[in-house]
Amino acid sequence: MLISVIIPVFNRENFIFKSVSSVLCQTYTNWELLIIDDASTDDTYFSIFTLIDNKKVFYYYSPVNRGVSWARNFGIKKSRGDYIAFLDSDEYWLPNKLEKQIKYMHKNNFLICQTDEIWIRKNKFVNPKLKHKKIEGEIFLKSLDMCIVSASAVLLHKKVLDNVGFFDETLTACEDYDLWLRISLKYKVGLLKEKLIVKRGGHDDQLSKIPAIDKFRIKSLLKLLRENNLTASQRKAVVETLEKKITIYTKGALKRNKNKEAAKYINILKEIKDEYKF
Repeated sequence: MLISVIIPVFNRENFIFKSVSSVLCQTYTNWELLIIDDASTDDTYFSIFTLIDNKKVFYYYSPVNRGVSWARNFGIKKSRGDYIAFLDSDEYWLPNKLEKQIKYMHKNNFLICQTDEIWIRKNKFVNPKLKHKKIEGEIFLKSLDMCIVSASAVLLHKKVLDNVGFFDETLTACEDYDLWLRISLKYKVGLLKEKLIVKRGGHDDQLSKIPAIDKFRIKSLLKLLRENNLTASQRKAVVETLEKKITIYTKGALKRNKNKEAAKYINILKEIKDEYKF
């Protein structure tokens, strides 16, 4: 079974070599690697050019920066494997990640699965907080408040994406939160409880550091509310989460003297509460 590994990258000359190397060192060998360079202007290419001289590695360069969702989607469209794995350019895998994960998925009949992870922040090992704890099975409700799926930990069958769609390219951030919600609404998510990826954080260019990031979660939740056939309990949970996030976001907007922005979301919340009365 061919696994297509997709690495989106933008100006990560100090990280990308380790990420690519971790794919080349996998004990599971039936893979292809697609590196999607989203208009890097640093030495990203030159830091890995010795590694991409490999018939299983494909490097694509975009002269225009289109964002991580576009890069991942481009990789998905170019991929040939039945399975897709994502790897962020500042993270890396342990050597047996793919081998253990594909076996776990087949043994337990999952079409999507993630692994546990090791966290490094500013070159120091840290322990994730309880709110970041991953679970297996029906994870939709637990995922509403915040993302509990790590892109670099995911392995999934391509037909999952054919069913629910790809990453939303209109979202500057939280594009992974959006996709995992759409997937977990329809599929159980497996969890291999082994720390097989390393997440490196603390650097300034992480998307999670974008100000007022809840704005993108709100957009995702609104889309989910309008476009999917939710059960009554799921819709109630989505509305409650929206109320919580819009309240937090509008308070922040008012503090920043963005009164029009706050009023816009206050009106959105009012419309939601008028339409969905539980």
